[in-house]
Parts: sequence; structure tokens; C-alpha cells
Amino acid sequence: MKKTVWIAGFLLLLTVVVAGLRLARDRGVQQGELRTQRVGRRDISASVLAMGVIRPMVGAEVKVGSRVSGVVTRLRANIGDAVQQGDIIAEIDDAEFLARVAQNEAALDRAQAEAELAALKLDRLEAMAEREFVSRQELDAARSGLQVARSQVKLAEANLTSARIQLSYTRITAPISGVVASVSTQEGETVAASFSAPTFVNIIDLDRLEVQAYVDEMDIGQIQEGQEARFSVDSYPGEEFQGRVTAIYPKAVIQDNVVDYVVTVRITDPEERILRPEMTAAVNLILEPRTATLAVPSSAVGRDRATRYVTVLEDGVPVRREVEVGWNHGGWTEITQGLREGEEIVLPEG
Repeated sequence: MKKTVWIAGFLLLLTVVVAGLRLARDRGVQQGELRTQRVGRRDISASVLAMGVIRPMVGAEVKVGSRVSGVVTRLRANIGDAVQQGDIIAEIDDAEFLARVAQNEAALDRAQAEAELAALKLDRLEAMAEREFVSRQELDAARSGLQVARSQVKLAEANLTSARIQLSYTRITAPISGVVASVSTQEGETVAASFSAPTFVNIIDLDRLEVQAYVDEMDIGQIQEGQEARFSVDSYPGEEFQGRVTAIYPKAVIQDNVVDYVVTVRITDPEERILRPEMTAAVNLILEPRTATLAVPSSAVGRDRATRYVTVLEDGVPVRREVEVGWNHGGWTEITQGLREGEEIVLPEG
């Protein structure tokens, strides 16, 4: 009986010892599995990602139309043609306008002749008035007649200038250099210029394009004019274009309850690669880099509602500590408050 009790007690003691050893081993394993890293300083950069569209700059897309009515006698532009500023794009039948110029030239000649006669008449009357051969009323009437004749000359000159200007409108020229993007008329068609000039062609200067990036309202506060930007388009896979922020639109663009602001990016290095309007662009707006700032691996930063935290080793014991974060880029997160350089933080498993 005593032997049985002794054996049972020994087995119980052995069980307790084994359990204790196993527990100690498990704790040791857990402590050994902790992955830690000391908080240090590093340079960190960040960017704001936005989707955008390539558009012509202000003044780089022009709709060319006719300022006079008439029949299109010649059309010299086709889609895709390169044109230089001043090139003739189209011609309007000018017969009627040539006739108006000739009519006004004749009217000017007549007015000048009448003015010359009025001047001669006044000279004769003034000579006769010195000998009192004419009345003062006749002299005043001659002077008034000369003024009227000279006014008629000025009016005829103005009418002739207007007629010549109208004639010049029958030759429609390119206001800018670029590429013809569309043609909306044909030879033989009659155009009617009333309140708005009918469009003949649309010209785009492909050397003056920009990117309009749609930046979320949460990120727009970090964007400033002059910041560097990079973007890519599907037409050139794997290639990246350089740019710089030139403007931030003050008015928001709201679509599907999403608030965006348009940021224009001037393209600085097309490198003879042809970009075209309406291409979709993936834009990275580069923020000013932080140098020698406290940073930890982003995986070490947890989130609990509105607060961020990391796990810090204090006297070998993991303790959660709230922190304030800044930029997040390249797998690193800037810590602006809550940690000191040299402290040891716990990294997640894996």
C-alpha cells in the first residue's frame, strides 16, 4: 500500500516537473521568436498617386473658322497635316469682296476730287474776299463745304479699309503651328458667318500639351506649384515621363460624391515620343523628401480607430505605445511623435 502511494506521488511530481519545463520552454520559444528593430533615422520620400488625362494647354488648340460668308473654293487642309502659323488653310469665293473693294476705291476717288474742288473754291473766294467782292456768308459756306468734303474722304477711306479687311478674310490662315486634328467642311460648301464663325478645321500644337491630374481632396493640401511629377501612359509601357506642377484649380470636380481637384502638370521631357490629347496617364506627384527623419517599417505600425501605435520593448516587456505618423513610402513610415531614436520596437511575425 505504501509502495503504491509512493509511486503515485512520484508520478504526480514528475508530471508537474515536465509541465513546468514545457511551459518554460514555450515561454523561451516565444521570447526567442520576437523580431525587433531599433528606431533609427533615414531619408524618406513620398508621392501622391493620381489618375490624369493629357490635354492641350490653353492656346494650344484652336478652332479655325470663317469670318465671312461664301462658297469654299479651295480647302488645303487634311486631317494629320502639319501646318505652320500663317499657312493658308482655305479660300472663300472672293468675287463679291473684290467688287466691294473696287466700289469703295471709286467712292474714295470721287470724295478726294470733291475735296480738291472745295479747296480750290475756298482759295478763290478768300482771294476775292480780300477785295470785298464776295460776302462773308459765301466765304463761310465755302469753308463749311471743304470740311464736309474732307469728312467724306475720311469716310470713304474707312469704307475702303473695311472692304479690304473683308477681302482678306476670304483667305483663312492657320493662327498657330500644329497638326490638323479635324476638318468640318468641304470644297463647294457654302458657309454662313453670323454670330459665330463656322469651324473649318481644328489645329492642335502637340508640343504644348499638359497633364490634368485629378487629386483626392485628402491629398491636395500636400501639392504645391513647382513640385516634380512623373507619369506614364499605356501607349509606352515601362516608360516614364517627367513633368512639373504648374497650377492647382481652385474649384473642385465632384463625381459620384468623390471630390477631386485638378492639378496641371507641364511635360518637361517628351523626348520626341508622341503624346496625344485624351491619353490616360498615371501620375506620381513627388513630395519634398524628408531627410534624417525617424522612420520604422510600415508593418510595425498598427491602427486602432483614429490612433496609430507601435509595440515597444520596455525592460524586455512588449508595450503598446501611441505614435503620430507622417509620410509613408517605400515600406517605411515617418514617426513624428511618440518614439525616440534607439528604442527597440517589435516587428510582426512573418
